Amino acid sequence: MKPRRFALTPGEPAGIGPDLCLLLAAQPQPHPLIAITSHALLTERAVQLGLAVNLISVSPEALPSTPAPAGSLYVWDTPLGAPVVAGHLNTANAGFVLETLTRAGNGCLNGLFAGMITAPVHKGVINDAGMAFSGHTEFLADLTATEQVVMMLATGDLRVALVTTHLPLREVADAITAERLERVTRILHADLVGKFGIARPRILVCGLNPHAGEGGHLGREELDIIEPTLQRLRLEGMDLQGPLPADTLFTPKYLAHCDAVLAMYHDQGLPVLKYKGFGAAVNVTLGLPIVRTSVDHGTALDLAGSGQVDTGSLQVALQTAYQMAETHS
Repeated sequence: MKPRRFALTPGEPAGIGPDLCLLLAAQPQPHPLIAITSHALLTERAVQLGLAVNLISVSPEALPSTPAPAGSLYVWDTPLGAPVVAGHLNTANAGFVLETLTRAGNGCLNGLFAGMITAPVHKGVINDAGMAFSGHTEFLADLTATEQVVMMLATGDLRVALVTTHLPLREVADAITAERLERVTRILHADLVGKFGIARPRILVCGLNPHAGEGGHLGREELDIIEPTLQRLRLEGMDLQGPLPADTLFTPKYLAHCDAVLAMYHDQGLPVLKYKGFGAAVNVTLGLPIVRTSVDHGTALDLAGSGQVDTGSLQVALQTAYQMAETHS
């Protein structure tokens, strides 16, 4: 497999993202991996963790074509807004976080990188800084001028995609429209084929209401919106089962014979996936013209600089990005 460059963004500088990057440097990678972050931040955190990591400065005009040696990490230096204290948020660094994402995303668009892998950000501190930010997914959709993207998490043989993402629960039902469901289903199907190499994906679709509406007695979204939309798409050849009750869909009887589950909202599908594979799952943004994966956990401010960080999810995110880029090419 031909080596190709990937971007790594450490996310919130006061969180465990910098720790993850430094710990990752101990292991050789099959491709050049460029950490887009502050060189000074990594230097300080390495001292705090007692890690000897060789930080190799690179620039977009002269990016490496070979992987860094074990114990080394390529760094595209990005200036902080203020000094960082591990575990302590600072709104002055919100712009720094968004700049790292912008550099990585634009680098993917212009061919510098084959994909980007993101460590966790802290949405609250970015918004507290006066910058509207609802998450990586939405930010990258805007950056790449993508009208609709889909959040999917995966662990092992279970993939769960979402029709709605970061919405208050009382707004979810109104957001489940035929148009949105059709767009999301098309994106999920297309990327399972184009980025995961699954020739004919089989997708299980959750209902919105308990018992998938109980024939209309517990809500009519299944009858009026979900089932008619799925039937239209089935006529095009998509293999879609549902709407199925979410409380029975996530059982071996169904999951053994599917490639992905499409859940209607965030906390319908993701608790099951995280219970099965927390710390070994990956977050994938579907529908983008670029490859983007992320860890499945948060900033863990209490663990930053402690040396008690597990790189398992980041490793899965890296491997998934490598595989997707190979298929996507």
